[in-house]
Amino acid sequence: MLKLDPEAFATEPALPLFREEHDAYREAARDFVAGVITGNVEAWEVDREYPRELFRTVGAAGHFGAQFDPRWGGAGPDLVASAVFTEELARCGSAGLVADLRAHADFACRYLDRYGTDEQKQRYLAPSIAGELVGGVGVVEVDDAGTVDGLALRAVRDGDDWVLDGADALVLNGSWADYLIVPAASDTSTPDPEVLLFILDTTASGVERHRDLRGGWRTAHTAALSCTAVRVSDENRLGRPGDEVAAITEQLVWERLVLALGAVVAAEVSLEQAIAYTRERQAFGRPVASFQVWQHRFADLGTEVELARSLTYHALRLYVAEEEGEDVLPGELDRATAMAKLYTDRVAQRTADECVQAHGGAGYLTEYPAQRYWRDTRLGVPGGGSDDTLREIVARSYGL
Repeated sequence: MLKLDPEAFATEPALPLFREEHDAYREAARDFVAGVITGNVEAWEVDREYPRELFRTVGAAGHFGAQFDPRWGGAGPDLVASAVFTEELARCGSAGLVADLRAHADFACRYLDRYGTDEQKQRYLAPSIAGELVGGVGVVEVDDAGTVDGLALRAVRDGDDWVLDGADALVLNGSWADYLIVPAASDTSTPDPEVLLFILDTTASGVERHRDLRGGWRTAHTAALSCTAVRVSDENRLGRPGDEVAAITEQLVWERLVLALGAVVAAEVSLEQAIAYTRERQAFGRPVASFQVWQHRFADLGTEVELARSLTYHALRLYVAEEEGEDVLPGELDRATAMAKLYTDRVAQRTADECVQAHGGAGYLTEYPAQRYWRDTRLGVPGGGSDDTLREIVARSYGL
């Protein structure tokens, strides 16, 4: 019989998650998203494009700055407020747009805030929080043992510069970002090369980008990146030497949490749409929602959505507690965020699939958002580590 360490199941830290100011901010964020974004989503999805000026609009309204110090134009640091905006933004219905804005604020800006020098923050972070610059990030995989995979760029020291060569097939915001946070290997000929992080100016000579066209996340500006003898000043190296793997690993924990927050909202909205449609849709002379089989399906889905939300909020509470110096057991946060990401993705997919089913044949028509949630929820799964990587993190926390 498997015996588990009792400490593997710790109690919640004594910390309230949402305060009155967060509730007030949620209302303001919801009004902003509804007024500026949601009404345009259908047209933007058809065009696979939205105005880049949206970054300035979001920045001017202060929504990029919730988790950052006022010294750089932020309004925080308040991770819970940042999570609130992530949730409200996800309600707009365009996962690609959401991915772009979160890649900018939660990934690129966060790298700069956590690991950048004051000079780097002044040059890149402050204008990014204001929405005047757009940041992007290269995607890598880190296994449960801390091994980094997917290093597509090679960096060679040349005097005061580094020379970058290689091609990265997956760069968030890559097609239009002003700068990119990219990982690179110092020597790809060795089995365990040194991992480096750079701030790459996308106007540098030798940088080429090509936007991906995807089945889902159609408004996202994910791109393939190619670097040919690109010179990057050592001043643009990010983080303390030797700490790069730890930085990437720490960032992945937050990334999983952000993706889980969005997945819960996607599931919630899919369920709301399915219930609303079946109240109007008739079958055999009565609303589909009046059939017990659908009532039970919705009850099961609603239960799963609430479980997913609770699991995600538990992970968020642990993250905030650790940030504020409370005692969190070693590995507990990693496990909680891995569980949240793993479970919420599955719930979002199941709910979106049932939403299409509830619409009948109309669920596959582009005039209804059901098909968009069905497409988009599938793409959230690889982000923040594969399902198997997340399962390994959870299993290792049990001493397996």
